[in-house]
Parts: sequence; C-alpha cells; structure tokens
Amino acid sequence: MATIDIHNLAGETVGTLDLSDEVFGAVNEDLLWEAVKHYRASQRAGTHKTKARWEVSGSGKKLWKQKGTGRARIGSIRSPLWRHGGTVHGPQPRSYDYTFPRKKLLGALRSALAAKFADGKIVVVNAFDLKEPKTKEFRKALDALKVDSTVLIVDSAENRNLELSARNIDGLELVGGNEVHPYHLLRYERVIFSHPAIEKLQVSLTRSVSKKQRKAGENEGAKKASSAPRRRAKHEKAAEVA
Repeated sequence: MATIDIHNLAGETVGTLDLSDEVFGAVNEDLLWEAVKHYRASQRAGTHKTKARWEVSGSGKKLWKQKGTGRARIGSIRSPLWRHGGTVHGPQPRSYDYTFPRKKLLGALRSALAAKFADGKIVVVNAFDLKEPKTKEFRKALDALKVDSTVLIVDSAENRNLELSARNIDGLELVGGNEVHPYHLLRYERVIFSHPAIEKLQVSLTRSVSKKQRKAGENEGAKKASSAPRRRAKHEKAAEVA
C-alpha cells in the first residue's frame, strides 16, 4: 500500500496517508479518453443555427414565368442556389450530451488519480485554514507547497475564505470533493486535496470497485509474489553449478 505525505499551509509535513491500491493502482488510458470526450461533449452549447429557405427574408413571388424566357427556371429569391438564399441541411440547435455509465466514470476517476499520483503531482494538506480572505497570503501558501503551475484545489467543506482567496489567481480552479471529474484532474498540472476530501473520495471509489476487479488485482499480486521466489531459485542454482 502506497503512502503520501500530509502538509500544512506552511509546507511542513505533519503526517502521512495510506492510499488504496484499488484506487491509486492501474491506469486505463482508453477509459480516460472516453471520460474526457463525454465531459467536453456535454459542455458544448449546441446553439449553432443556419436559416432554411422558409426562414430567410425575401419575397416568395415567382420572379418570371416558367418557360419562354430562355433563363433558368426559378421559384423564389430565397432559393438555396442564390446568394442570400437559405441553407440546405445546415446545423440546427441540439444537445451533444449522451449517456455515460457511472461505473465507467468512477473507473476513469480512479485512473486519473492513479496517473497523477504516479507523476508525483498530488499534494495533500491537512486543512485549508485561512483566517481571512487574502489572495496574497494564499499565494504564499501555494509557494510553500511548491506549486508554480496550474493547480486544481479539492475541498470537501464549504470554505468562504478559500473561495475568495483563490478566485483571483490565474490557472487555479476550486471544486468540491463530490464534483471532481477526470477532466479536471487531467487539465491541471498539480492537484491539492484537503485531507478530509481525499479520504472521502478514496472510500467512495474503493466501494465502487467490482468484485471481479478486486479478484483480478489479488490474482495479479499473487502471481508477482509467487514468481519472485522462483527467479531467486534459478539464480541460486546457476551459482551452485558455476
């Protein structure tokens, strides 16, 4: 089981937190791609619109008679063949959102956390205890935590001082522990969790792991454990023969 240090806002280590292998273990890149694609599709406004021939302005009167003029037949000035006419099969307002299974979303969230942890981009603080809403003081806290790039802050409780202190910092986003999405984790370079937020998230994600996945993880761990002694035995035999 992996562990991660817990810091205070001064950058000092005040404890450690055990991380579940079921949450911070394997990374499924295909699942991450699907989750990000779904999130970005749901964020599309879908307000694009073109006018058909019955919606553009202009008279509907036939411009000249059908035959005998030597010109091409035409029924209306709003014809799509003419300039300023309507558009044929143009885009219409619609929603790009679609159903995404909750189990896949939770699996993608586990993969995103595992990827961030493997890259060493997760920071855990004991609490965001800010006495007053001061952006300058919060910026000093980020510098103490060695955060010099874009950052996502995840807190479980409502913290007005944190909201006011963080809202004017470029490249920073604050979300609740129950609102974090794989897209958020992948979009920002660093992630700062409060201790209660990452504990609650870890418990809920551990419960979402299916029995099949747990059994597969246990079998994989058992295979690694059983294969290691056999390799040592082969090396010992080779040494004895030599």
